[in-house]
Amino acid sequence: MRIPNSVYTAQPWRIHEIAPDFTVEDVWALPTPGGPGELPRLVRLFATRDEDAGEAPGIYRILFAIRWKLGGLLGWDKPDTGVGTRVRTLRDRLPDDLRDGPRGPDPDSVPFTSIYQTDTEWAAEMANSTVHGVMHITWVPDGSGGYHGQMAVLVKPNGVFGKAYMAAILPFRYILVYPALMRMIGRSWKRQAAQQNAG
Repeated sequence: MRIPNSVYTAQPWRIHEIAPDFTVEDVWALPTPGGPGELPRLVRLFATRDEDAGEAPGIYRILFAIRWKLGGLLGWDKPDTGVGTRVRTLRDRLPDDLRDGPRGPDPDSVPFTSIYQTDTEWAAEMANSTVHGVMHITWVPDGSGGYHGQMAVLVKPNGVFGKAYMAAILPFRYILVYPALMRMIGRSWKRQAAQQNAG
């Protein structure tokens, strides 16, 4: 479920002080019910491919195949457009406590690099010729004694072209990509819980 950006920005997340020049693009409540202290489990879910999840939904795979093909043809994802080349890593902005703390894992199936991890936050970044983006995963109370994850996407488009690109893909993200992603996350979370209970 998509939630208002204002609900997210009202929280004292550390990412706000690190990336104040980024725009909050989307915030989603994740189908990951749990108890306190389960952010590390959620981070592992995002960072590690779930071999038991099977194939991603067809439309999800098709859209990403098209995106990577276009990126290859148009040079959107060349090495010199990424973090550390076109843009500086946000790790350079970290205060000492975050720089000296856990960094978190780099995802193995998407081109993100971890920035930092705390008890309630994990941030990872990516960049190409269109945008510098941050995936920010948080662990929040659900108002009824439990907890769940939230996922925010923060972006800094690369000029007019980057803004046009983000506007062009917005309907595909809302209608196709995010619903499929939420279903995949929910299935993997339930599978993990069942495996833990069985063990």
